[in-house]
Order: sequence, then structure tokens, then C-alpha cells
Amino acid sequence: MAQPARAPRMLLFERVAEKLGDAISAGILLPGDRLPSVRELSLQERVSVSTVLQAYQLLESRDLVEARPQSGHYVRLPPRLAAAPEPATSRPPRRAAEPEVSDLVRRVYAAARDERMVQLGAAVPSTELLPSKPLNRLVAALAREVGAVGLEYDMPPGWPPLRQQLARRSLTWGCALSAEDFITTCGASEAVSLCLLAVARPGDIVALESPAYYGVLRAVEALGLRALEIPTHPRDGIQLDALAEALRRHPVRAVLVVTNFSNPLGTVMPDARKQELVELLRRAEVPLIEDDIYGDLQFGPLRPRAAKAWDKEGWVMLCGSFSKTLAPGFRVGWAAPGRFAERVELLKFAQTVATPTLPQMAIAEFLQGGGYDRHLRTLRRTLAGQMERMRETLSHVLPEGTRITRPDGGTLLWVQMPDGVDALALHAEALERGIAVAPGPIFSATGTGYPSCIRINTGIPDDERIHQALRTLGEIAQQLLRRTRAPSLRRA
Repeated sequence: MAQPARAPRMLLFERVAEKLGDAISAGILLPGDRLPSVRELSLQERVSVSTVLQAYQLLESRDLVEARPQSGHYVRLPPRLAAAPEPATSRPPRRAAEPEVSDLVRRVYAAARDERMVQLGAAVPSTELLPSKPLNRLVAALAREVGAVGLEYDMPPGWPPLRQQLARRSLTWGCALSAEDFITTCGASEAVSLCLLAVARPGDIVALESPAYYGVLRAVEALGLRALEIPTHPRDGIQLDALAEALRRHPVRAVLVVTNFSNPLGTVMPDARKQELVELLRRAEVPLIEDDIYGDLQFGPLRPRAAKAWDKEGWVMLCGSFSKTLAPGFRVGWAAPGRFAERVELLKFAQTVATPTLPQMAIAEFLQGGGYDRHLRTLRRTLAGQMERMRETLSHVLPEGTRITRPDGGTLLWVQMPDGVDALALHAEALERGIAVAPGPIFSATGTGYPSCIRINTGIPDDERIHQALRTLGEIAQQLLRRTRAPSLRRA
């Protein structure tokens, strides 16, 4: 009589993988949970490190587990939960308004200064991702070598070697600018403010994307200007038909756009639309202030071109800085203001006299030596992985119906939750639990728009603390939605 076939004997790594797989299937280990480190699991299961590595590789091949660089292994989120749709085109008011965001912005900044907070609100990369050691060595060496030169004012237009390096880099932006085209500034914020000052007066109207970066809204407010918000799509950017209509209806003095990886949507305007935008404003003789601060942070192989690439008559005032890629604290930015260069240079001297000398020198050396490009290659890969994983977690934990942008670069996600989730209430409750986010209303001129939206910074290493903070945000959002829906259910 034939003997029944025996089941093949499991190898040791398969038994370890099966045990973890059973825990995942039973809900003991949940999507997003961090698994034991390789060494911890080898001690726990009394097996070799190589056996654990084989077990994790097997679980990865079954799409149950994912490895995160410098973070460990995690239970993978179900694919369908990672596919939250993008928000639709925004629909801001069609009237110009004086921004009223200062009080709320002040509260957000206060939270950003609290080191105890999990910082998901401030749009700055973690210093862990920046080349602090080589930059500090450069500053120290330059301070010794140049002596008093590093202590002197570097009068506008700025440090010549840095402006020369910017001219060389402009080729990668699709431009062919010379060193004489650039004026160095104290960050991109000063560059944008100087450009606004150069072309607008108190009471004038400036057209902006909507939602718009609250720092820009704060600058518009401080200068006594009025903001006219233009509908914006997370893929195509500012809607050109709506902008053309606004130019016909209002005496717009300038248009301010973040063309590449905009803040907060993460939009990259397609090249054809950038060209159309430049031509539209050239015909209207309205300057375009282009903020390209995130342009170097693309996830793909090619850096997106600046709208300045299509500027033939100097109507585009291009601004940027190294604050998002290299050293926020150095406060080194720049403007290439085209036909308005003389006015901007005069205003630069009147406002801050000069940009700090040593930081300019250090950045120029870092660029010339190739350190910047090497750093960018690593930074881009890291940021791409962090954004993808944080988006997956948010898709899983936030209420059904949530929409999340899908940027191809930068460090920001724009999250639009169902109408019943009050972003300001979520912001307040999150602060009480040690988490800082940027609530949607500060991205509108009135301070009341985007009431169910938040902006999330993904420029921080996404360790377990970060993902736990995201899960906590999900819990708060679910609770707020239940509170909102409960009265309507009782009435029904």
C-alpha cells in the first residue's frame, strides 16, 4: 500500500517568515508596524542573521513587508489604500483681498520652534539629510584663509564666484544667464519681497496660485498689497484661462508663481504651459515673479525647466535659494530680475545692505568642487522614498474620501480630508499630542479657505516616531469626522 506523500520540510528561514506572516494575517502586526531589527529577530528566534535576512526577503517577495533605508522593515500597506486620488482644481474667491494670515502663521511658527514637537508642518528638510560636516569644514577653512574679507560687507550684487556658479547652473534650468544677471539675497524670501517691492505699491493687486504658500501671503500682507487668488490644479498648476480673465478684470501689477514643486501642492507646470504663461504676461506687460526654490529636488532624472527659459524680454523675475537643499540657516538666496535688476539691486542695499559673506563663499566652493551635485543625487533618492512611504501611511489612516497630492519632487504633501474634518481643530488637537502640522486656512488670503486641508512636510527621516505621528493624525481626523456626523445622524 502506497504511503501518503509527506509535505516538504520547511527550511529554517521559511519557518521564521511563516511565523511573521501568520502574525500579519491575524492582525497582530498591522500595516505600517515596524518589525524587529535583523539582530533582534535573530536573538529572539535563535537563528543566524543570514536566516533572518532570507526570511525578510521572502516576506518582501510576497508583498507583506517592505524595507525602508536606514529605518528597518515594516508591514506593507495594502496597495489599494495607497491610491488616494489627487485633489481637484481649487476654487478660490474671484475678488482681491488683503491677506489676513499673520496671527495663524505666528502660531504655526511658534510650534515649529518647539523641539519637543514632531515637525510635520514646517517646509524645511531635516538637518540629518544635509551636508553639515563638509559645509562647516568649508566655513572654518575659509574663515582662516580669507581673514578680514569674510567679515566685510559683500555689497550688491553679491559674491562674484557664487554668481558665476549660479550662471553655470542656470543651464540646467533651461536658461543661459550670466553672473551679471544675479543678485544674491538673504534667502528666497528676501528675493521675492524685493521683486514685489520693485514692481508694486501698497494697494496694488498681485495674482497668486491658490492655495498659496503662507510666507508669500505674509509678505503680500506686510507690503500692503492685495492678493488675487487664481484656481490651481495639482498637476497643471495655475489655470491660465482664469489668469487671463483676471488680467482683463483687474489691474494686476505682478503674478507670483512657484512653477516647480509648488508650495503647498507640489505642482510642476508642464513646459508648454510655462511658455504660455510667459507669453501671456509679456503681452500684458505684467512681470512674473517665479519662485524656483524647490526646482533642484526632482525625483526623476531631469530637472524641470524654469519659466525664465522662455523669457526673451526680461519680464520674468526668477528667485531661488539653497535653503531647501543645502543650508537653511545660511540664508543664501538669489534673484535674476531681468529688466528690473537695477531697481532690485537698489532695494537690496536699502533693505539689508548685503548678504552674509562667509556663507556665500562656502556655497560657491561647495558648488565648484562638485559637492552640491553629489549631495543632490543622494538627497533626491531619500526624499522620494520618504514621500512615498508617508503618503501610503496617510492614505491608510485618514478618513475615506481623503485626497492627497502626488508630487514628483520636493518635500510637501497637500491633504484634502472630507468636509467634516476641521483642519484648525485637527491642528489644535495635534499640538496637544506633540505634533505640528500646517492647517489649510493659512494658505488662503482670507485665512478661511481650505478648511479641511493640511500640508505635511516629508523632508524628515520617516522613522517609527514619524509614522506613529501620522497614525495619530488619522485618529484625530476620524474622531473629528465622527463628532461632525453624529448630530446629523441624530436629527435623521
